Amino acid sequence: MTTTQEKMTTYTAKDYSHLLGLEGISDTMLKNHFKLYQGYVTNTNEIIEKLHAMSPEGKPPIEYTELSRRFGFEFSGMRLHEYYFDNLIKGGKPLEPSAPLAKKIDQLFGDFETWKKHFIATGSIRGVGWVIMYYDIQNDNLFNVWIEEHHVNNLPGCTPILVMDVWEHAFMTDYQLDRAGYIKAFMQNLNWEKVNDRFVNVTRP
Repeated sequence: MTTTQEKMTTYTAKDYSHLLGLEGISDTMLKNHFKLYQGYVTNTNEIIEKLHAMSPEGKPPIEYTELSRRFGFEFSGMRLHEYYFDNLIKGGKPLEPSAPLAKKIDQLFGDFETWKKHFIATGSIRGVGWVIMYYDIQNDNLFNVWIEEHHVNNLPGCTPILVMDVWEHAFMTDYQLDRAGYIKAFMQNLNWEKVNDRFVNVTRP
C-alpha cells in the first residue's frame, strides 16, 4: 500500500514596515532587526523540511538529532520576534485602567507602576535574551520571566502576554551599552491594546 506524504506548512515572514518611524528606535535598527527575523523564518522552514524528509528509524543520525535541537532555537526566535513586533506601535497606546489586564496587574502587583518596576528590573539582567510577561491560566498568575537566548526558561502551559527583546541587536545600534535607554523607548512604544487583547483571548471562557 502506498501513502502520500504531505509537506509541512511553511512559515512566511510578516511585514512590519509600518513600525518604521518609532520614537527612540531608529529605522536603521528596525530594518536590521527585520532581516534577522527573516533569517529565523527561513531557518525554521529549512529545518522542518529536512527533518520531515529524514527517517528517524533506528538510531537517529547525528544530523537529525542536531537539527531537532536547533529547531527549538530557530522557531522560538521566529515566534518571539512576531510577538515583539506585534506589541509595538508608533506613539504607543496606554493600558486603560478599566482593561482586564490592568485589573489583573493591580490585583497581583498592587498597581501598574510596581509591575513596571519588576518588568524593567527583569530586563536589566545581564546576558542576552528576552523578557516575557507570561500568564498562567491554571493558577491565574502573571510572571515577568527572563528567557535565555530564545528557548531556555520558557514556561510550559503559559501564554506570552508581553514580549521585549533584550538581545544586543535590539538596542546596540541606537543605545550602545545603554540598555536602560532602549527599555524606556520600548515602553513608550508599547501597544497595550494588543497586549490586553492577548490576555483577554487566553482568559475568555
